[in-house]
Amino acid sequence: MAISVGGGGRGRGRRGGAPPLAEINVTPFVDVALVLLIIFMITAHVMEYGIEINVPKTKTVESTTKELPIVSLSKTGDLYLGKEEVNVNKLAAEVRSRYPGQESVFVRADGLTKYEVLAQVLAALGAAKLNVSLVTQPDSGGR
Repeated sequence: MAISVGGGGRGRGRRGGAPPLAEINVTPFVDVALVLLIIFMITAHVMEYGIEINVPKTKTVESTTKELPIVSLSKTGDLYLGKEEVNVNKLAAEVRSRYPGQESVFVRADGLTKYEVLAQVLAALGAAKLNVSLVTQPDSGGR
């Protein structure tokens, strides 16, 4: 019984006497690298923006004796200064004309108000150099 080492003879395993390949097959390596790249691309977005945050309710509310103008936002996005409806573009001018000398306002928004509307109101008030205090409600859960 003869054994051929190195492929020099005409053994059973190879016909034609071709030497064995000593190269690494990189195709599986590239496949794994591409799969990992896709996973990192998907999870990078989730790590930045996909975290759910449960904002706590306030347990204590500071009582205030300040009489400030109240800007109210309904859940449909309607904007009121006091009890009169006002346009967000004219909000700062209306605050200045109705309440001369005031440098602060209360902003009261419904819990279902879209954040975009609230952000526009806060930006308009901030551009007019008005200090904003947000109106909150105390937690009634008793935790």
